[in-house]
Amino acid sequence: MRKTIYLASSGEFKRKDNTLYFETKKGRKYIPIQDTQDIMVFGEVTINKKLLDFLSQNGIPVHFFNYYGYYSGTFYPREHLNSGHLVLMQAQHYIEQASRLEIAKSFVRGGMENMAKVLSYYARRGTELSDVTKGIEEMMKQTGKMDDVDALMGIEGNAREYYYRAFDAIVDDPEFAFESRTKRPPRNRINALISFGNSMVYTTVLSEIYKTHLDPRIGFLHTTNFRRFSLNLDVAEIFKPLIVDRLIFTLLNKKMISSKDFQDETGGIMLKDKGRITFLTQFDQKMKTTVKYPSLQREVSYKRLIRLELYKLEKHLLGEAKYKPFIASW
Repeated sequence: MRKTIYLASSGEFKRKDNTLYFETKKGRKYIPIQDTQDIMVFGEVTINKKLLDFLSQNGIPVHFFNYYGYYSGTFYPREHLNSGHLVLMQAQHYIEQASRLEIAKSFVRGGMENMAKVLSYYARRGTELSDVTKGIEEMMKQTGKMDDVDALMGIEGNAREYYYRAFDAIVDDPEFAFESRTKRPPRNRINALISFGNSMVYTTVLSEIYKTHLDPRIGFLHTTNFRRFSLNLDVAEIFKPLIVDRLIFTLLNKKMISSKDFQDETGGIMLKDKGRITFLTQFDQKMKTTVKYPSLQREVSYKRLIRLELYKLEKHLLGEAKYKPFIASW
């Protein structure tokens, strides 16, 4: 299985013959091109056209994050799998309101169902979360009644407000009190972790879209406008509770990340290098973790799970099978 490469240090990233290498003050590390799926760049990394040409030839996206850990942009190689027919179907489903709303509702429902699964997991372990669970269940009922995407986004936002109320009970650490959701910049440690984790899921989904016939610029829940990509934001809604939130709870409850791993920066809070590396290491492990996939009667990794979700969307757009979002079985 191809790997995601994380460049957390500063250095030079270059091509040498038919392979890659990353050179820092500590030395040179070779990266086999045939084993690489995508690259996440966090440090101050020097690259050149020769390298980008080589990456493009091999279909390897490179995602860049700034000093604060925010997603900056992507070197997206020339699409080699795009299907003109599928792109037309994708655009048609976006333009037709009923078709767009059907898909958008699936993303929202999938996200809410998986939020409920996360809550159920911790409730079975003794955390009192009944009020939050009831709130999300009520939002799920209202989802089916929505007749436009903007209203649907409002319901999704309300569900997340309920959901975030559970974080303090699950973590139970005053140094990681949730308070309220803040993004740019995050105002506390838990928000810094959520923002960083969400960025990782957005870029992971984007890399998986590149391996399909879908166009990442045409989403359904998130409006397709002047933003570069939107489909990855849609699909990420399903997986953020299962990947990001569960990972955050594990990191904090097992004391793998502490308050010492954060620093104040320009009015907000950000992870220090050590905390960021810990998060990335555990995120990578999470993406390799396998879960049951009922229709295949076997287990697949979370990364493969995302790809399979995209294939289901393709079939929906082509009229082969109705799209149903992945819902965790645990």
